[in-house]
Amino acid sequence: MTIATADLSDERGDALDSLSLPLQDIGGRAAFDGPVRTVRCFRDNALVRRVLATPGDGAVLVVDGGGSLESALVGDVIAASAVENGWSGVIVHGAVRDRLAIGALPLGVKALGSNPRKSAKEGTGEIDVPVEIAGVVFTPGAHVWADADGVLVER
Repeated sequence: MTIATADLSDERGDALDSLSLPLQDIGGRAAFDGPVRTVRCFRDNALVRRVLATPGDGAVLVVDGGGSLESALVGDVIAASAVENGWSGVIVHGAVRDRLAIGALPLGVKALGSNPRKSAKEGTGEIDVPVEIAGVVFTPGAHVWADADGVLVER
């Protein structure tokens, strides 16, 4: 069972950073947590697809899409792959699509919003590098917790 982020914040205080973005809950699992994996990309989801097609072992993929809402970085096919491969969740600093289908999956998904437009598939970007989103650094291997109240990550 995942601990509530509000309770975790009360317990651990300054040992955690809180992501202060108005992320939307899109996945079928409202609360999720796990070790951080990262992808940094901009309007190109080839690396997201590649990483989520590998064994997740309960990890959470944090995707730094630069906050772009111009095209989706995760859709129903990629989200279904994440479920099949044992990922706990995906946090997208950008857009997703196929909201209804993703909402039916047992996967935590948070994103800034949605856009039906598909992204490029060139494979530009970086995997498993520290990414900074809204002043919060997500380092691969750190632990992240997410629920309806927000997102916390170990410093």
